[in-house]
Amino acid sequence: MTLTVRSLRTEDRADIEAFAGVRRAALPFLLFTPEAVAYDIAHAHPDAHFRALVAEEDGEVLGTAQTGVVHDSPKPGQGYVNVYVHPERTRRGAGALLVRTAERHLAAAGVTKAFAWVLDAPGNRAFAERHGYHSSRTAHFLRLDLANGTLPPLQDPPPGVELRRGSDFAADPRALFTLDAETMSDEPSDVVYSFTDYEAWLRETWQHPLFSPELTSVAVVDGRPAAFSAARTDGATRYGTVMTGTARDFRGRGLAKLAKNDSLHRARAAGCTEALTGNDAGNGPMIAINNWFGYEICATEARYVRELNRDD
Repeated sequence: MTLTVRSLRTEDRADIEAFAGVRRAALPFLLFTPEAVAYDIAHAHPDAHFRALVAEEDGEVLGTAQTGVVHDSPKPGQGYVNVYVHPERTRRGAGALLVRTAERHLAAAGVTKAFAWVLDAPGNRAFAERHGYHSSRTAHFLRLDLANGTLPPLQDPPPGVELRRGSDFAADPRALFTLDAETMSDEPSDVVYSFTDYEAWLRETWQHPLFSPELTSVAVVDGRPAAFSAARTDGATRYGTVMTGTARDFRGRGLAKLAKNDSLHRARAAGCTEALTGNDAGNGPMIAINNWFGYEICATEARYVRELNRDD
């Protein structure tokens, strides 16, 4: 048996489907489709030096890696490598070979600090530590049963607040970009980001094949988007909120909860049966909101970091 690592063949539909299949098996609490994988690769920013890798054994894709430079941070030299092996194909060396290949790519691109997420299990943590990574923060994957669960009842917006759909901003979504950039900059993270590239946001967020403007809800105050809950779907029954937040001037008024509740109700009405989201373990306000909706933790992941040099 021969184990090799290579770049994903973006022109090969079967290869992309195999990549997405491994990701779905390893991370069933995230939305992955072949179309989304192909889109992410085709629209990656040139400065990200993005690569999608697969580990293959005798023609079978066992594992995947996504690696690149954090190009939108004011601090240079940061990168990421996220490796996932099919749960039924572990302990064959695929993960280790993917890590080494990804780190060589990052070092050649000038990265000196690599960040990685691993599922919070003893074997995964031990794997990261054997490769020189040190633990940082944790985050949770959460799930809500839309088919059988009970959502909080819809509430009328308070005076001066209007609930709108993301699709209402299709002609000019720049106001949503401004809101998204402000809320993202306040998210707990090991990496500081600079969200200033509107065209990149259009490509990577607004035009993404998983993004659903129809199920995205926006709370508008005096004509200004003040809070929102951004939605993605797999085009079938799975729905996820990838960002819920409020502009600083409007916090403490329950607007994020209002927007998310509106989005969840519309997702259920559209036939979605499962709602997914994620939370940094240190994001107390968002944890409280998701607890209020009845989300339950279905997995936890741990962030790891390693200093690289050009000989890695």
